[in-house]
Amino acid sequence: MEEFDGEPTVTVRGPRTWIPGVNSQKKQMCFDWGPGEMLVCETSFNKKEKSEMVAGCPFIHIIRKDIDVYSKILRKLFNESHGIFVGLQRIEEELTGKSRKAQLVRVSKNYRSVIRACMEEMHQFAVADKDSAIGRQFSSQVSILSAVELIWNLCEILFIEVAPAGPLLLYLLDWVRLHVCEVDSLSADVLGSENPSKHESFWNLVTTLVLQGRLDEARQMLSKEADSNPTSAGMCRVLGDLMRTMPILSPGNTQTLTELELRWQHWHEECERHLQDGTFASNPHLESLCKVLLGDDAALLEHKELLSNWYHFLVTRLLYSQPTVKPMDLHLYAQSSLDLFLGGESSPEPLDNILMAAFEFDIHQVIKECSIALSNWWFVAHLTDLLDHCKLLQSHNLYFGSNMREFLLLEYASGLFAHHSLWQLGVDYCDHCPELGRVSLELHIERIPLTTEQKALKVLRVCEQRQMTEQVRSICKVLAMKAVRNNRLGSALSWSIRAKDAAFATLVSDRFLRDYCERGCFSDLDLIDNLGPAMMLSDRLTFLGKYREFHRLYGEKCFVDAASLLLSLMTSQIAPRSFWMTLLTDALPLLEQKQVIFSAEQTYELLRCLEDLTSGRPLCGEPDAQQLQDDDIETTKVEILRLALARNLARSIIKEGSLEGS
Repeated sequence: MEEFDGEPTVTVRGPRTWIPGVNSQKKQMCFDWGPGEMLVCETSFNKKEKSEMVAGCPFIHIIRKDIDVYSKILRKLFNESHGIFVGLQRIEEELTGKSRKAQLVRVSKNYRSVIRACMEEMHQFAVADKDSAIGRQFSSQVSILSAVELIWNLCEILFIEVAPAGPLLLYLLDWVRLHVCEVDSLSADVLGSENPSKHESFWNLVTTLVLQGRLDEARQMLSKEADSNPTSAGMCRVLGDLMRTMPILSPGNTQTLTELELRWQHWHEECERHLQDGTFASNPHLESLCKVLLGDDAALLEHKELLSNWYHFLVTRLLYSQPTVKPMDLHLYAQSSLDLFLGGESSPEPLDNILMAAFEFDIHQVIKECSIALSNWWFVAHLTDLLDHCKLLQSHNLYFGSNMREFLLLEYASGLFAHHSLWQLGVDYCDHCPELGRVSLELHIERIPLTTEQKALKVLRVCEQRQMTEQVRSICKVLAMKAVRNNRLGSALSWSIRAKDAAFATLVSDRFLRDYCERGCFSDLDLIDNLGPAMMLSDRLTFLGKYREFHRLYGEKCFVDAASLLLSLMTSQIAPRSFWMTLLTDALPLLEQKQVIFSAEQTYELLRCLEDLTSGRPLCGEPDAQQLQDDDIETTKVEILRLALARNLARSIIKEGSLEGS
């Protein structure tokens, strides 16, 4: 097959892909999907009624379906997550209860840590090339990975941890703090100044800390305000005490939810009393913070720019108004928080819809929305697999017979097979899909470009380990054909033997024999000398091996054995008729030996073969000069052979007669 001189231009698939040099308004297009790419070209049909042959675009364009597999940084994500995936499949089924749940949570955290590591590395590249198109592309990928980790973390809390009322809010607080991290850089900015309380962003920092439930840090900031402003010291102390005494269900706490609700109600009433008494009336900042502690929606929305998104608003709202919210009620508060935060000014983004589906505990909707919104199958494939191990998707089968887990894993694997090295990961994903995995693997593995022999051996090893006999034969045939085209007959013969392809082995054997006739010697002697039982694959291969053995015996001066073997090759009809003259010519040195090698009976057999060969020649039309010359050479050979055979017959008869007489 003819190969490209260079890499083709890659067109990144988008919602409306524009192909350079193609005018779809004037020309019709044709396309065909491959395993991971689509080929697009112009047709010769014109959209006008009268077909006119107009010069068009002479190129075939390649549009890749899964471009993310070609990103160096994302390849690290794919490689690292592959190891986690394979480890997850090995979790023993007998592990139940807390131990199994703990393992699944650990696996989920491992996936998230890989996402974050990849995101941080990509962020570094984005900062280094922030003004270039590549830098902007990296920034876009960082945003996508951040959203992916945000969704995964929420799914971990709701579906894998299955946090109950009370601890649920603590998990959600950690979730928000992890993904809304601008406050850390703001804190470093303020605290690094000479007088933090006079910094222009001081109150923004305090408010943000309160909004995230980081009350201890907020109290420390208030103490700085009290130190630098004695008039507000008393108010800061009161507000700090309210923050300190706010009841929160900590992980090691043994109090019940009822006790927590009672304590929280008393605390809430105390906050309200201070606000009504005007304790903070002289300081608008402190008064605003007190309203936040009361969970007042209007007060929270005043700080919309600090909340930055609706799910931050949701968690803050729950912290200060419904700290013991039950999982089943989350979707009600989530929906109202989304509506309040957007205020009818804008419509929800795809990320908002995904998070809302998670708060509604609609796993299938989460997977569906993510499949639509994200550019590859990595996220939905691995999340679905993890949720399936949590026994959350057992009842969901797709209408065409597969289950959702297998469908998504195989879609992800199909993208990996399009890559020159990641295809090896795709094999493992197919292995862990018991229903359709093997069929999918068989289809994809035949389409892997065998660019090097090393890669071909890897593919073959995969097929042989899985007893994929047909694929092994197909791959070996392809490699044998490539070797023949490159005139590497030894390699071609080796691959045809491995493929157990008798027809191709015959073809290669004929090439060996033809080369021998032209050059007078064999190539790849090591291979031919060590064929062993493989020579029985075809008659022609057997002949090649035996003919080489004849030459070896002749070289070792085992003339009698060599003569017997030569004669058997002709009389057993294993030698091709076109090669008989060569065999008879090989017999000449043996016929001319001082010692009689061929017996009278053997000589008669050789004479019969010679007569069969000469009498079976077809009569041709008017011969040309070259043919006349060739005929003269053949006639001379035949006369020499007849003379040598007659002399040998006479010698053998005399020898055999004298032996009988004695």
